[in-house]
Amino acid sequence: MRGLLKNNFYTALPNVKVFTGITVLLGAFVVAMDNAVPSLIIGYALLVIIGFSLISIASVRKESAAKWGKYKLTTPVKRADIALSFFVSQLLWLFVGIGFAGFGIAMSIGLHGYPFDRSTDVFMLLVVGTGISLFMGAIFFPLYFLGGEERSEVMMVVSLLGGIGMMMGLSSLINRVYSGNMTSRQIILSGIFITACSAAAFAASFPVTAGVFRKKEY
Repeated sequence: MRGLLKNNFYTALPNVKVFTGITVLLGAFVVAMDNAVPSLIIGYALLVIIGFSLISIASVRKESAAKWGKYKLTTPVKRADIALSFFVSQLLWLFVGIGFAGFGIAMSIGLHGYPFDRSTDVFMLLVVGTGISLFMGAIFFPLYFLGGEERSEVMMVVSLLGGIGMMMGLSSLINRVYSGNMTSRQIILSGIFITACSAAAFAASFPVTAGVFRKKEY
């Protein structure tokens, strides 16, 4: 597994370097700006969290284009381990994205003060970014092995839109359950519920992906 994770890391690394440079520049801009407009912080945090996860997903397609994915099948590793390495890699890059977003938000708040109306807004911002990323991975990986590498670009778009749609659906459900202004406790419980749902979908996607990959012929 360690070798598979290293391979995934080095496959994603060129794109990660470029995106990290962009992230640092955008983060410096957001931190330097007066955060009277919270939308800057919101946009930056979501871009960073989802962006690193999307790069991890894109590296799967890059690997198949280089035919490395077929070579791995000749090595003494199980297909389930190969599939698992993709899920673990996305989780690791997701944590990197959360780290960048959290640091940028903390720096902005430290310099300009807290820009949001509720104390739970930052928590929910991270929940939304994490939830979209996990739903996106849960949708992409089984579709990728089911539909083939040649449709991977379309599947990336579908998985991203699907992740956003799932998040909107859960938000709509929560708004129906908690009508009116929500208390901080209700918001935190809602965030935990969203995170649990996205994590459950991500975890459930692995055996489906492994099963599809196990039956796939090259």
